[in-house]
Amino acid sequence: MPTHPIASYTKSARLFALYQCLPRSEADAMSLTELMQNYGDDADNYINERKNLENDLIGLNQIFNDIFYSDALIRVPAWGNNISGKTAQFYIEPSFSIDIINEQTVFFWEMLDKYTANYLPVSFKQGITDKLTQLRRQDKDSFHQSPLGQWQDHLITLPSIVQAPKLDRDVLASIHQALLQNDPLHISYQNKWEGQPTQRVVYPKGLIFIDNMIYLTGFNPVDDHIDEDVLLKAHRNFAVNRIIEAAIIDKPIPDWVGRDVFSLENLRQIGKLEPTIDSQIKLVLKVQKYACQHLYERPLSTDQKITKIDGNWNQVRATVANTYRLQDWLVSMSQLSVVIEPLELKEVILERLESGMQLYNRN
Repeated sequence: MPTHPIASYTKSARLFALYQCLPRSEADAMSLTELMQNYGDDADNYINERKNLENDLIGLNQIFNDIFYSDALIRVPAWGNNISGKTAQFYIEPSFSIDIINEQTVFFWEMLDKYTANYLPVSFKQGITDKLTQLRRQDKDSFHQSPLGQWQDHLITLPSIVQAPKLDRDVLASIHQALLQNDPLHISYQNKWEGQPTQRVVYPKGLIFIDNMIYLTGFNPVDDHIDEDVLLKAHRNFAVNRIIEAAIIDKPIPDWVGRDVFSLENLRQIGKLEPTIDSQIKLVLKVQKYACQHLYERPLSTDQKITKIDGNWNQVRATVANTYRLQDWLVSMSQLSVVIEPLELKEVILERLESGMQLYNRN
């Protein structure tokens, strides 16, 4: 904060000081009268200083538009609208900052843009694209002439087989706010096989990204219990794209939800963050020699061991979570691998393969 009234500085210094003093959220937006408390203290020159404040706000908004290509300085009512009879309020868009722009900054956003091109839902992806557009406008020519700028022209991301679902921006905003404020959520949730959405209250814990799906993980409302296994029975995951509406409930989440045992990392370790049959199994596979090559590069687990059976086959041992994603992967490897252990998993994969063969034989 400035140590002297802003009005006492030169114009360039006034604009910088004003940028520092402006609030960073709509809830804290300030009127001209409120801004004048830091801007000027000369009662005899109040009218002139207030007029200078108005002009400085206009000038700051113009700088953001011309240099940063951003509407970061927000006026309510919006710039260009008639404010006759209304009290205008001002704030800086929370996500805006005057970053130091260099090759590495632009390269980071270029790579993030390419990597997420077909991975994140459109609403998330748009935020990255907007940021990149802003950076490109600021330093486009020099960046594209640099080694990093030339490198990004040689990269591309291919789309997923199944596209990411559409997400509701208002639902995401409510989830985000509830997580940050530690508040419960009231959601309207459309289950896959039900005609009408159900109304639920959730104690939210976080968001899970699996492939190109996003899930809200949390707990059904239950009373505290000394046995944590009882509380774990209230744990649920919800596909965010199936949440029709979400509203914050203005009361705190119970303290038990914040216990270490219910942290996202611990929930992951015990197999609660995705459909899991067993949290850990000792998987043994017989894998065709050449198909096994990618498991050297991308192992199934940290304890994976590969041993040679003969000239055509290898044995793979790994401790893994017995998830439906694992089953899907094993089915996709059906002509290249065989499950040896555990026998229960082998039977499941065989049943799925036989079911698929029956479908193809009928047609």
